[in-house]
Amino acid sequence: MSQPSPKPQQMPVVVLAGFLGSGKTTLLNHLLHRSGGSRIGAIVNDFGAIEIDAMAVAGALGDSTVSLGNGCLCCAVDASELDQYLERLAEPSLGIDVIVIEASGLAEPQELVRMVLASEHPGIVYGGLVEVVDAAEFDDTRSRHPEIDRHLALADLVVVNKLDRAADGERVLGLVRTLVDRAAVVPASYGRIDPEFLFDCRPSEERIGQLSFDDLHEHGEDEHAGHLHTAYDSLSFVSRQPLDPCRLMEFLDSRPDGLYRIKGYVDFGPYDVQNRYAVHAVGRFLRFYPEPWPAGDERLTQLVLIGSGIDAPALDKELDACRSDAPHADEHGMWGVLRYVRDPDEDPAGPL
Repeated sequence: MSQPSPKPQQMPVVVLAGFLGSGKTTLLNHLLHRSGGSRIGAIVNDFGAIEIDAMAVAGALGDSTVSLGNGCLCCAVDASELDQYLERLAEPSLGIDVIVIEASGLAEPQELVRMVLASEHPGIVYGGLVEVVDAAEFDDTRSRHPEIDRHLALADLVVVNKLDRAADGERVLGLVRTLVDRAAVVPASYGRIDPEFLFDCRPSEERIGQLSFDDLHEHGEDEHAGHLHTAYDSLSFVSRQPLDPCRLMEFLDSRPDGLYRIKGYVDFGPYDVQNRYAVHAVGRFLRFYPEPWPAGDERLTQLVLIGSGIDAPALDKELDACRSDAPHADEHGMWGVLRYVRDPDEDPAGPL
């Protein structure tokens, strides 16, 4: 009897937020130039939904948007309308690999995240909230918009941009780190961060392994780019031995601040012989997606962890301790994992 085909890989939807002038569009243009061949679909500012070829159209965003007047996505549309745009961009024939929603400076990030999580489209998955702040103007922005503290606490990744213009960038970085909740804080100038921090840069290919920065240097970054790899660390973990679900959940529930992203597949062995579990964690957000093992594939756990200031050897040791030595499955062993398998009847937004 043949195994059913696994579900197509879900397309991440990244919410890009930040107050006016923080550098969101500059960052998006950088992603377009340095996407490694991935095609980005963008929903930009005043809510124009467009399909963008990542290698050809950077810089043309202003002429390709549709204005709705007030420019605030969370007020201008509801979840069902956003779903129509997501469905359009997720159309397989377009060949898009990731969707980026660039919010206006007036948008409420929490509402945008809830709208993405409320999507009923099976082909997309929430890819995280990226909050961009202007290091040179951070104190003034915080005085005018005290709600920025709440926005930072919701973020999964914070890009402290324009450090080249800040007289006291290290102080601003330190201050921002006190305002986040388990988010990675990445320093940047000119919006230049490694796209791998947000999405895979090899379309239609599962990537498990160390991150590479060769492409960024080959494309002619100038002296302002800095050393992107100093901003974060990554860890690849592979196990031919199944993982114990209880031990893995203890690891995930206690994952350290700054561990921004976890992706890959988990083999729980006797706890579920039919399925592997795709895992998707962005900041505090965690989901498991059970899917049948592809015919002929070796049963492996393959995980990539990405973070800022993480102790990769210590995390590798903790994951190694998650290997299962049980001769048979505990019937309650998967309960912790199943809490993070989305129930169709649950609150789509979940806790934020």
